[in-house]
Amino acid sequence: MTETAERLKLELSQLSVKDRAELAYFLIHSLDEEVDYDVESAWDIELTRRMQEINEGTASGKPFKQVFTELREKYS
Repeated sequence: MTETAERLKLELSQLSVKDRAELAYFLIHSLDEEVDYDVESAWDIELTRRMQEINEGTASGKPFKQVFTELREKYS
């Protein structure tokens, strides 16, 4: 890793969690050089279907705290 990147890592580690999350999101998405429109379309269809289920009251869900607890237990 370059000296500049090492310096940035040190500086960026001092930022708030929110700022680091926004930067991480930006950096991850900056790696996508091309858009797969078939995948984007498929996600749009899936998200529309899920939103419709939520609005109709036919979707089942879990509280986010329960989901994250289960994920931590599974992957820790």
